[in-house]
Amino acid sequence: MTTVPTQARIVVIGGGIIGCSTAYHLARDHKAEVLLLERGRLTNGSTWHAAGLVGQLRTSASITRLLKYSVELYARLEAETGLATGWKQNGGLRLACNADRWTEIRRQATTARSFGLEMHLLTPAEALDLWPLMDADDLVGAAFLPTDGQASPSDIAQSLARGARQHGATILEGVAVTGFETASGRVTAVLTDHGRVACEAVVNCGGMWAKEIGRMAGVSVPLQPVQHQYVLTEPIVGVTAGLPTLRDPDRLTYYKEEVGGLSMGGYEPNPIAWADAGIPKDFEFQLLDEDWDHFEPHMVQAIERVPALATAGIKQMINGPESFTPDGNFILGEAPELRGFFVGCGFNAFGIASAGGAGWALASWVIDGAPPMDLWVVDIRRFSALHRDDSWVRERTLEAYGKHYAIAWPHDEFASARPRLVSPLYDRLQRRRAVFGSKLGWERPNWFAPDGVEPADAPSQGRANWFDAVGDEHRACREAVALFDQSSFAKFEISGPAAAERLEWICANRLPAAPGRLVYTQMLNARGGIECDLTVARLDRDRFYVVTGTGFRTHDGAWIRQHLDGADAAFEDVTEAWATLTLMGPRSRAVLSAVCDADLASEAAPFGSVRDLTVAGRPVRALRVSYVGELGWELHTPVDGAGPVFDALMAAGAGHGIRPAGYRAIESLRLEKGYRAWGADITPTDSPFEAGLGWAVKLKSGVDFLGREAAAAVAAAPLKRRLVGLSVADPAAVLVGRETILRDGEPVGYLASGGWGYTVARNIGYGYVRNPAASIADWLRAGRYALVVAGTEYPADLHLGPLYDPANARVKG
Repeated sequence: MTTVPTQARIVVIGGGIIGCSTAYHLARDHKAEVLLLERGRLTNGSTWHAAGLVGQLRTSASITRLLKYSVELYARLEAETGLATGWKQNGGLRLACNADRWTEIRRQATTARSFGLEMHLLTPAEALDLWPLMDADDLVGAAFLPTDGQASPSDIAQSLARGARQHGATILEGVAVTGFETASGRVTAVLTDHGRVACEAVVNCGGMWAKEIGRMAGVSVPLQPVQHQYVLTEPIVGVTAGLPTLRDPDRLTYYKEEVGGLSMGGYEPNPIAWADAGIPKDFEFQLLDEDWDHFEPHMVQAIERVPALATAGIKQMINGPESFTPDGNFILGEAPELRGFFVGCGFNAFGIASAGGAGWALASWVIDGAPPMDLWVVDIRRFSALHRDDSWVRERTLEAYGKHYAIAWPHDEFASARPRLVSPLYDRLQRRRAVFGSKLGWERPNWFAPDGVEPADAPSQGRANWFDAVGDEHRACREAVALFDQSSFAKFEISGPAAAERLEWICANRLPAAPGRLVYTQMLNARGGIECDLTVARLDRDRFYVVTGTGFRTHDGAWIRQHLDGADAAFEDVTEAWATLTLMGPRSRAVLSAVCDADLASEAAPFGSVRDLTVAGRPVRALRVSYVGELGWELHTPVDGAGPVFDALMAAGAGHGIRPAGYRAIESLRLEKGYRAWGADITPTDSPFEAGLGWAVKLKSGVDFLGREAAAAVAAAPLKRRLVGLSVADPAAVLVGRETILRDGEPVGYLASGGWGYTVARNIGYGYVRNPAASIADWLRAGRYALVVAGTEYPADLHLGPLYDPANARVKG
């Protein structure tokens, strides 16, 4: 009879490779009291049948760093624990069979250089030398990562489990979790079929069962089990132990050596979901029925690439379910619904590659209460209430699976499960030929197609079909007036006797002293990093209106609620109650004045003011603020008034050259103005002083605030890194982010964001440059700069301020 302890500091649920890695790192690095509970036996879910390819390069520097850590850990783990892992560093080869894929691979090579990962571009002949069994007639080129490899997933998991035990962790098999106890919004105990375990924190590493486990605690974990098939062949002449892993994305297939034969599988565009009615209770070390008809297209493509497969014997087909997520990224972090409840799951078939690094990061997050690096792309707070809808998650996840090997087109959008959330202006904008994108379920106009242009994105690695149309929208904003629908903005109201006091504590900038004013501010974490980037408007003495980005609704809302906890202050999410029309451009004052009776001159309505107006008989809260670098207002109105207000503005603006504009124009406009984008240019690991936002930090005020001590330390010392602007005049360059920054020929950083500025007629990018000198400004100005874009080096100009209107004359005019 298994004896379960009655208490443990941290309970890890799930004995797959992720759970074992998390327990290992909690015990080894933090000497924590850890109890790992597994309902069956270790590795019984997806780990045991995983293919075991380990690649490192991703589009995120942080995730690439985690995967690099995995490789380093797997290389030494056997020596530490005494259990073999099957780790083999045989390198990874990736093929390109067309010009667009080759551009993608050249961009990936630049990304690898930016992230410090060795990657070589090869000719078809050089690729054939590494993988002589393949037919290379259709190859354009290839890339080779020599530090990639392969491993035995079950062996690595067992080795991590032994290491966890060696460092003091307790691992119990055959113990099922049946529920949780909570108090004051925090998890306090785990209930099992063997008794209750009091705890301080829970880590849900339940794999395919993580959604079900989360629901027991009231936590949404949006994932979907999907069938994934691959075959194992008999030995094949020419397959050697050192053969690199091979990915052939244009044929949707992958290969690795397996006991002298090959393991071959792929990612089909029409995947099959599994367990819609729930995972069977007794599902342990089981496979699904073979589906050769569904696998046949992979087999056909594989034989064309590796002709020897036509006569090779098949030892086994593996059809095993794995958990995937709606955006193709895994899930880490503390659940916004419940303090102390952490999640690590949904690894989208690269869980073996991720496990070492993800376990390390998750262990640090549990102990410190914050991620050890910028992990926004995998943070559970990137999701919203929408992701509680299983049918929506299923549909979107199947699309994400089907795009696993698709070309990563710049600005690509998901097409499934749409439309879901629409603004009250959706039909009006559609009639004006809007081309919508999707953000956290919201339909948002990206651009407006002129007559004669199909209102749809056409994928391109160069200038896309919307490039000229967005330029027209950009120029309308700069030269006349543009109207943007930003109703998807997340909007919160904070009120109560303690509202001002608590907001003053969590905002890095001073709150407005009187009603009718707003302020742009960051909210910092204890390390001085930028946790939120938003505006706070003071509506009354004890009532505030907070506006933040669409995608940050859950994250920012959870952060604010957490720091209001225990105070006499109320938090209300009013996102769906208010529509937002953003009127911007030098003629915006004339247009708005024509539809209301208010005095809108700068003396009466200065920058940063909040005014209550009436437009078309509807109440409008006018916030004078700008993210595009022009005079203008965010006009917030109850949703039932959005249509009349829009119509009135468009009619009044007809004589001023008004036009509707979309988010791609906003991006171009903000790049010219040097405005930062949270999640790209600024993150929880970046200081406002490094980001050039120190002016918005109230260090000189004498007022205490969260992160003050850390912020003051950065401000008092020479900066070790700084966000800079770089521009490239050559229109042949297309910046999308992650391009390598060269100073005097040496890499010193990479771009966090990039795009085209239509007014300045240049490519513009922003990135952090590492600084070895005491005076960073002098050192920066003394260098010569270039950007590496898809392998090509372009001369670049350095900018330490905005390229457009550095004096802010237009915004404040």
